[in-house]
Formats: sequence, C-alpha cells, structure tokens
Amino acid sequence: MKPEKLAAERERLQQMRFFEEKYSEFALIAGVDEAGRGPLAGPVCAGACILPKDCEILYLNDSKKLSEKRRESLFSEIKEKAVSWGVGLVGPERIDEVNILNATYEAMQQALSKLSPPADFVLVDAVHIPDIEIPQVGIVKGDAKSVSIAAASILAKVTRDHLMTEYDEKYPEYGFAKHKGYGTAAHYEALLKYGLSPIHRKSFLKNLEDHRK
Repeated sequence: MKPEKLAAERERLQQMRFFEEKYSEFALIAGVDEAGRGPLAGPVCAGACILPKDCEILYLNDSKKLSEKRRESLFSEIKEKAVSWGVGLVGPERIDEVNILNATYEAMQQALSKLSPPADFVLVDAVHIPDIEIPQVGIVKGDAKSVSIAAASILAKVTRDHLMTEYDEKYPEYGFAKHKGYGTAAHYEALLKYGLSPIHRKSFLKNLEDHRK
C-alpha cells in the first residue's frame, strides 16, 4: 500500500476506535453484531469479539461494505489477533418459535457466553441485548463506527456464509451457496418449484404464493 493510502487507512481506523477509547476504563470491550436477520432460510448468527487495545487490522469495516475475498482474509486475521471471540447460531425452528428479533438476542447472548476471557463491557450494533449483566451501549450503524463491532460483523457474516455453502451441498436445488438464503428471484422460483426445505423459516414464507408468476 502506498504511504499516503496507508496513512489514510490508519486515520479511518483511528476514528473507528472512538467508542473503544471513550470507554477505555473497561479492560475487555467486546463488539457484538449479527448476520442473517433478513434471509428466508438458515440461522441467524451473531459474533462477539474483543480486540487488543493496540490492535491494527487494516481494512476492518462493516462486513456489508467488503468483498467476499476481503471478508475471508479479515476473518482469519481477526481470529488470530483477537483477545477472544465467539459466535452464536440460532436456527430456523427457533426463529419461527420466538421471532427473529428474540432469536437474534439469543444468538448474541450465545456469542458473548463463548468469550474467554469474558467481556466486561459491550458495544453492540443498534440494539440492547436483554438478560445480560455486562454493561452495554448500543450504537446505530455501529459496524461502521467501531472496530470491535466491525470485527464481530465479519465473524458473524463469514461463519454464516460458510454454513449456507455447506447447506448448498445438502439442498443443491435452492442455490444457497449463491444467495445465502436471501429472497432473490431465483430463490423464490426454487421455493415455488420444490417447496420449503428443513432450513427454511416458515414464518418468513407465509405468503409464498404471492411470488408465483
């Protein structure tokens, strides 16, 4: 990377440490984010990540702003450099049972419970996680404003994408490796042709016939 671009990237990352520095009295700050609230199939996944205070991971950003290749590279680097990290998964049956928001909270609680050492403070993207005793702050669009939340978003997204690629081998007719369970035209076409698979969210597909041409 050219020196001027490297300087600009380091400045961007420094701005993304604002909340970590604001709450620097806490030693172990975890970022938490989710992936997969919107898809028609598969689990919702949450990531939790504690980064060292002096950690530098170039290009760290909201997972949605990164290419798949970049996410995969960062996924490995985050796991290597993190003080601790964890992911939580809640499947489609549970999503149908308790609704997607509560399932997301459960995935976040799972991810936090897997941190070793555990967090003593939590920065979370947008929401407030119920039933945890750790102090927390929700940040709107936090995955683009906090290095910890950005790292968690990548952990969640890449873990879920890997899982959906595995499901594609089991249910190849749906194209999960390509759309990862989101509601693309090809996905709806496959649903109308083959019906629901065991990993589809029934509560998301009550009006499936509306998509028939």
